[in-house]
Amino acid sequence: MLTDTKIRTLKPRATAYRVADTNGLCIEVRPSGAKAWRYRYRYAGKPSIITMAEYPAMGLAEARAERDRLRALVKGGGNPANAARIERAARIEQAATTFGAIADELLVKRAKEGLSPGSVKRERRLIEKDMAVISGMPITDVTAPLLLASLRKLERRGVVETAHRARSFAGRVFRYAIATGRAESNPANDLAGALEQPQVKHFASVTDPAKIGDLLRAMYSYQGSPVTVAALKLAPMLFVRPGELRKALWADIDLNAAEWRFTASKTGAPHIVPLSSQVVEILEDLRPLTRRSEFVFPGVRSGKRPMSENTINAALRYLGFNGDTITGHGFRAMARTVLDEVLGFRPDFIEHQLAHAVRDPLGRAYNRTAHLAERKKMMQAWADYLDQLREDARKVVPIRRAGNGSSR
Repeated sequence: MLTDTKIRTLKPRATAYRVADTNGLCIEVRPSGAKAWRYRYRYAGKPSIITMAEYPAMGLAEARAERDRLRALVKGGGNPANAARIERAARIEQAATTFGAIADELLVKRAKEGLSPGSVKRERRLIEKDMAVISGMPITDVTAPLLLASLRKLERRGVVETAHRARSFAGRVFRYAIATGRAESNPANDLAGALEQPQVKHFASVTDPAKIGDLLRAMYSYQGSPVTVAALKLAPMLFVRPGELRKALWADIDLNAAEWRFTASKTGAPHIVPLSSQVVEILEDLRPLTRRSEFVFPGVRSGKRPMSENTINAALRYLGFNGDTITGHGFRAMARTVLDEVLGFRPDFIEHQLAHAVRDPLGRAYNRTAHLAERKKMMQAWADYLDQLREDARKVVPIRRAGNGSSR
């Protein structure tokens, strides 16, 4: 009969050997020094043996209790080897049906269907970090209270919008699990109204023509690196999302055609930005300085990375414009407001140029070339208007221009 003291003193040999306990239980000592509990039994008249667990992860008392369970199984006509295979299969099945596993499966599917890389990254973070508490649980065990507890942690961190996004994401995962036969209910639906409502915070912007002129004159006086200076000048003229600007690639820009073609980060759809003559001139001056990099605005430390996401905002702060006055993203609000209310361009032209998900009367997404000729005129008119404001805002009379497609 074995004791813990005796087991600990067992030394490895050149080949594995076993030392018996009682009623078929034995411990196997391997050449590596590892020790494993094994159970010998007879099934259908034939001798069999199975491995139960490693020692000391399973102690002597636990091993004897497991042996007794297996002996009872044999006496009842069962085969421990078959039972072990069934248990392993069940564990594998359970691992494949956790909330995290199903969420991963859905995310891969959505990525193949065109979900933008940025959205994939955000949803991956939800699975692996923000909802880690439930990710390892079988999806059928995730109840509304458990899901709410996970979301409440995000609320307590002050990221209420993320909590709402996580609830929406969880709802998609449960719907997919129901569709694939791995869940029967969607507890995310039961949490409607259970979370705090996020406070809507718009990006700071400047829309008064006189103040835009002041802002532009300050920006053009900036004495930083040529790359930052160029980015600062282009940001209001192009009014793309800040991440799209700083990650711009020379390969996507055709200066001869005066077009920048890329995939919009928010929608994942192809997008075209017509380039005004002012933008082309700035890019032509910048190209000799950064053409060795694939990025139009490479980082300070390495041309293999784009400029920092804080570069433009930091330059604005240096010029005395705080985050309550203007941000890099605020140039989009500036363009949307002034192009519509001052210059009188059609809202759908503006929405297309902002790379928003504009749809036709049948609910279909417009293609990237929609209203391209009109948008080229609009982008040139916008650059000309900004030049006027910068030269002297007091001389600019806000009027609606003729021929801008301003019919509503």
